[in-house]
Amino acid sequence: MTQPALQVKDLKTQFFTDDGVVQAVDGVSFDLHPGETLGIVGESGCGKSVTALSILRLVQEPGRIVNGQILFRGDDIVTMSDEEVREIRGKDIAMIFQDPLSSLNPVLTVGFQIEEAIEAHRKVPSKMALSRAVELLKQVRIPAAESRVHDYPHQFSGGMRQRAMIAMGLANSPSILIADEPTTALDVTVQAQILELLRDLNQDLNTAIILITHNMGVVASLCTRVLVMYAGRVVEEGPVERIFKEPQHPYTWSLLQSIPRLDSDRHDRLLSIEGFPPDLIRPPHGCRFNPRCQFKIDRCLHDDPPLMNVGPDQDAACWVTMRRALAPNGERRG
Repeated sequence: MTQPALQVKDLKTQFFTDDGVVQAVDGVSFDLHPGETLGIVGESGCGKSVTALSILRLVQEPGRIVNGQILFRGDDIVTMSDEEVREIRGKDIAMIFQDPLSSLNPVLTVGFQIEEAIEAHRKVPSKMALSRAVELLKQVRIPAAESRVHDYPHQFSGGMRQRAMIAMGLANSPSILIADEPTTALDVTVQAQILELLRDLNQDLNTAIILITHNMGVVASLCTRVLVMYAGRVVEEGPVERIFKEPQHPYTWSLLQSIPRLDSDRHDRLLSIEGFPPDLIRPPHGCRFNPRCQFKIDRCLHDDPPLMNVGPDQDAACWVTMRRALAPNGERRG
């Protein structure tokens, strides 16, 4: 196994509000290997985006990283100076933000903004930066790149703006690309094109990708490994094929049961997860999923389960794994 490109260890990011301390990311750990595509999934508010922002030290006040390590090439990003982090940000680790329309400056051309990203880390003549911007727009499959490089964000469609954001992220050939909900608000055809583009970048450039999404279908089509987050914590992790075939945490199982499948002959109603995610200022005792879990036992109400090995390269934080929760014939125990 190669040395991880990124190691996140016991990361805790909190927001200090007038109502109390929000435990947005609470003890998250994972490794990302070169060329790997890692999916981070979960409902809105589970801590996915805050985890990504923490990696790049972009968490705004009143948020703060209060514990943990983020190791990149052996150095801890958490303890780096602001100047050292700026050197890494956009050069070695780049991020594609959720909403390209609000991330791109409306009064500057797309080409100029890509050039800025290049010149922030390299001293190159403006002509060379412009040539590189055109090359990047071609790489993300924007037609007529030589003329489109002079257009403004409002002249691009939603899918084209997202491609331009990817081009900006690739400006300095980063080893890690973080994509935060890159297909949100795009129609399914454009979604497929963006995912195909990310897959090609991963294969052609060996770029390690962290894909943050609530869409399990997107993870299935692009990722090799997946982290499932709930209420600021990782509740299950493992290879995508194994997680989709044999989810062991009731939350992961419930997410998958709520998705229509084309390869299934079953005609059961789709499952919905009752209730709402917990208040992260006052999370429930024991397992944080217990108020919504139909398989809980008494221990779940009191003891917080750690991540435990439940299969080959698969861990889950659950006292009642789905292997025990479901009867051998696949029926739920009452």
